[in-house]
Amino acid sequence: MSDTLLHVEGLYKKFTKNLRKSLVYGTLDMAKSMVGIKGNQEQLRNGEFWALQDINFELKRGETLGLIGQNGCGKSTLLRMINGIFPPDKGKITINGRIGALIAVGAGFHPHMSGRENIFLNGTILGMTKNDIKRRYDAIVEFAEIGDFLEAPVATYSSGMTVRLGFAIAINCEPDILLVDEILAVGDVSFVGKCFNKIKNLQENGTGIVIVTHNTQSLLDFCQRGVLLNYGKQVIDTNINQAIKNYEILLNQEKLHTKGNNNKAALNEKKLIQSRCFIEGLEGSDNNEVDSDKSLSFCYEINSELDLDNVFVTFHIFTLTGITLVHIRNDVDNLGALKIKKGINKIYIKVKELNLEGGSYPCSFVLFNRDDNKPILDHAFLQPALVVKGYKKNDCVLKIERTWEMWNNSLKVI
Repeated sequence: MSDTLLHVEGLYKKFTKNLRKSLVYGTLDMAKSMVGIKGNQEQLRNGEFWALQDINFELKRGETLGLIGQNGCGKSTLLRMINGIFPPDKGKITINGRIGALIAVGAGFHPHMSGRENIFLNGTILGMTKNDIKRRYDAIVEFAEIGDFLEAPVATYSSGMTVRLGFAIAINCEPDILLVDEILAVGDVSFVGKCFNKIKNLQENGTGIVIVTHNTQSLLDFCQRGVLLNYGKQVIDTNINQAIKNYEILLNQEKLHTKGNNNKAALNEKKLIQSRCFIEGLEGSDNNEVDSDKSLSFCYEINSELDLDNVFVTFHIFTLTGITLVHIRNDVDNLGALKIKKGINKIYIKVKELNLEGGSYPCSFVLFNRDDNKPILDHAFLQPALVVKGYKKNDCVLKIERTWEMWNNSLKVI
């Protein structure tokens, strides 16, 4: 029995933005295929774009792989190609075993057939025989927990009920490979917990699993490896901690690129100040990686063309989802208003310890002036982002000193 369940090699997939052109191209491609003419699949036609380009990875038995990336990067397209819904335009997908897939609410269900009838229909699609389905029918019904609705048409089901039934069928077909695409976000807490327990059992029994989710904790809990995609291209295939770290850095770079362009345009219009933000000792570095428990200084350098009075400075550290972790201001820290002189000014904020878990964190300084005659608002972003060394063991950002105690019948056990 091969240890490799899935091998994706040099995979490419293109789509058409225009529906009419998509229908025309599809008809032409089918006509050429019927008469034995092979088209040039490597060349983009008018209106086409690459959804995936040169994707390569393997999935071993008992391994769980996380597909990571922003919305629209090609994760769901890749799952659908593995499941045989989309054919590749170039490259090869080699599958060793049976696939169970949960990649869309209601995928493979007939809306006007009952839940019971859809169990047999969907089970057949997944490769089970009628006898296999009969043998596992009770287990599917018990896991789905849809009760009296089993004889009702699936069209009357809520999205949560549809997910329950779909997942129950997919996992009970005893798949060698299970594909899960963000679908468990629809279920309630108790059902999601039961699904996660089942996924753990499948892992222990040798099932290879590919998961698409934006829940970092789920990736850390289940995945050994991660494949990071960006705009249809593969960025990295590595251990899950490093993959998540690279994803966070990528997200931060995207945000800073957009904000940075906007800020540069505003500064060019004002032509009053030029500014930058850096970590002391890492000035000009392309890697702002620091230790969580070491002291460091953030510097805000301002090159001003005029004197500014009544100036206030704010320093922020954010999570990648935009939550403010640090908000420091000079007047709040009892320093009062500051004065900026013509020429180069440097403002330092010295931090004893960051106490942050490993990860990537956007940072910025904001300068504003309350003088109506000389209004100014300037943003300076730390580029590249602040990267705290280490890996997140939990889906959190704060790193606090702590001790544990446990008592059992008045006896201290921890």
